[in-house]
Order: sequence, then structure tokens, then C-alpha cells
Amino acid sequence: MTTITTATTGVRLTAAVDVPESFVAEYVDVYKHLHAHPELSAQEFETATYIESRLAGLGIETFRCGTTGVVGVLKNGAGPVVGFRADTDGLPIAEQTGLDYSSEATGTLPDGGTAPVMHGCGHDTHITAALALASLLTERRDLWQGTLVLIFQPGEETAYGARAMVDDGLWDRAPKPEVVLAQHVMPVGHGKLIVRDGHMTSLADSWKITVHGQQAHGSQPEKSIDPIVAAAAMVMRLQTIVSRELAPTTPAVVTVGTFHAGLKENIIPGSAEFTVNVRTPDEGTRATVLAAIKRIVSAEAAASAAPEPSIEELNNFPRCFNDPAATRRVVDAFTADFGAAALTDAPLGMGSEDAGWLSDAIGVPGVFWAFGAFDPELFEDGAAPAGNHSPFFAPDARAAVVGGTGAALSGVLAFLGRN
Repeated sequence: MTTITTATTGVRLTAAVDVPESFVAEYVDVYKHLHAHPELSAQEFETATYIESRLAGLGIETFRCGTTGVVGVLKNGAGPVVGFRADTDGLPIAEQTGLDYSSEATGTLPDGGTAPVMHGCGHDTHITAALALASLLTERRDLWQGTLVLIFQPGEETAYGARAMVDDGLWDRAPKPEVVLAQHVMPVGHGKLIVRDGHMTSLADSWKITVHGQQAHGSQPEKSIDPIVAAAAMVMRLQTIVSRELAPTTPAVVTVGTFHAGLKENIIPGSAEFTVNVRTPDEGTRATVLAAIKRIVSAEAAASAAPEPSIEELNNFPRCFNDPAATRRVVDAFTADFGAAALTDAPLGMGSEDAGWLSDAIGVPGVFWAFGAFDPELFEDGAAPAGNHSPFFAPDARAAVVGGTGAALSGVLAFLGRN
């Protein structure tokens, strides 16, 4: 294991801790390995085994939770208990970054099909930072006191993992934390941090709506109840929810992502189905938008003399709410370690996260922040690198290790640090 020193030589992670180049190089290799071997949500078996092996090498006891989730508990005397979460799943994306450690992995989709897999959202950086954090705190016990619960969570992309771990007894089996922390890489420059109190990400809901009709020959529409016409009317009317039922100052998105109906051009089918993805900023807006969707779908079916449509929930993401007092402690730590200029209070985006389940399930504060891992020169002249979920998403490996580990260390020591 690489020896870590105070801030005098080497690579600076925080104002108090430097690490040698060999430490950075070790975790760049970890990152590249993880990037080249992504797995889809709920299929992170090799990833979980790799994490367990790394933690075992540090002497940290682990247990499985939620099938492919891994929990490690690192103790250092009496003191507070802090949870730190890193998500572990990849996405069904064919990587096009051209990196020499690009993914060539494939995975199995829910319908049984095969798809290429990529860490297109940066969860490989999150795992790497958490493992590096564990290594740092294992060796530098003089820096902190208390208990750190390391949560390597599967299935974030499908809103499956956090709830699965809670349902599998996470907080019955691990020490209950006083706060749960989490972070996410974003397409911003290395050294930049995004954090604010209140809602940090949007709530999200995905539904599959099946419109029932009556099949008939295309030449005899009078004998049909056309589900395509009814569903098309629903899709168009759904677009009015944001523009006509919400205030212009309320951010929300209603997206129809898929539409499937029929097998032949001269047959009016018996059903049509489409999927809807909804992003809302808070619980009240969520309730308003979801109620409007149900009302519109039901009313348009009635207007077509069609039966009541079926609605199936595909997934939902909870709030990701940053407790103001806990967030202030993190902001103060970031300011001391990285300077006020590093912090950005960006407006609420429409992305979603399931980390909030981990803290809300036991009624403790949560703090979620974002860090940058891209060359600042990429942002010159108004340009920007490819964003999350793009086949071209490619954080700088070294910046991901230094920035992600430094932010994780600073945030955790805001609660566990001796000073």
C-alpha cells in the first residue's frame, strides 16, 4: 500500500493531505479497469467481487446487500457514523470515446436481448474515489475518528439499487449513520464542485401506458376502436401539462420516449402502448403532473369510446434533498480545502438520483454534490465535452482520481475529522 503524507509533497488532494504519484497511478489503473468492465443494473456481479477484493486488501470487512451491493464498515474509535455512497452500474451504450481502455462489454437487457455496456455516466469514477478514500482513511487514522459506512450501490440507473439495499436490511446490518453523503462526476472542469442545499436533483417517474382498442381491417374503421389515434391524441395533449398547467417558473419535463402499435399496415390493432418519463422539482409538482397524466389519458380514451387504459409504473426516483445544516458543513470544508472559487451553485437540473432513499429511509440528513473531472481547456470559447449518458463521455482519468477522491475526503472529514 502506498504511504500517504501530510500536505508537503506529492499530489494535493485537500489542504491537509498530499499523496505520492504512485497512489494516483494505482487508482488511475483501478479506474481504467472499472471503465473497461462495466455491468448493467442489477448485473454488477464482477464489479461487486472486485470491490470486495480491494476492500479485503485494506482489511475492511464487507457484506453483500441487495444482491450486488457491497457494504464496507471502517471503524476508528468512538465518534460519529457517516455513510458514503458510490453507485456501480453502467448503461446500455456502445462506447465511442476511442480510449485505449474503452469498454467492449455486453449485457443482457430485461427483454433478454444483448446490448453493449459502457460506464457512460461516470459510476466508475465514483467507485474509484470511494476505494481510494477507504485506502486513505485506513492508513491516515490520525485524520479522523468514528465510523465510515462505505455503500457501493447497484442499480442507480433504474432506481432499483438504493431501495433494494434498504429493503434487504442495510440499516439493520450496518451502523446507522448520522448523515449519508454521495457524489457524482459531471461534465465540468477539474477542480469545480457543485453543491447547494434543498433539492439537488429532480424527482422522476416512468410509466408504461397501454391503450386498449378493438382490432379491425384497415378498410373497415367503423368496426374498430383505433388505439393508435387515441394514443396519438394522448401524446399530443400530454405536452400541454407543462405549458398550460404549471407556472412558467416551475421546471418540469414530460417526455414520451417510446410508442409501439400494430404489426401490419392494413390492420387497425387491438392495442397501442407508449412510455412516459416525468421530471419534476418537488413532491407537490410531481403530484400535479402525474394526476394530469392520468386525467388526460382517461379522458382521451373516453373520447374515443375506448376502455380505460392500463398504467404500469416502470420506476420512480425519490427526492435528493440536501439538508441545509449538513450541507453548510460540507460547503465550509470544501471552501477551506479548495477555495471559494471552486464552488458553484448551479440551478436545479432535470437529472435524477436515488441516493435520497438511503438517508430518507432512516430520517437522517443527506448531502449530494457533483465534481468535475475534465480538462478546463475543453470549455474554452463556449465549448463543452460530451455529457453524461453520451457514448463520448470521457472524464480525464487522473482528474477523476484526484478530484473525486479529494472531494470525498473533504466531505467525509467535515463530519469525521479530528479538526
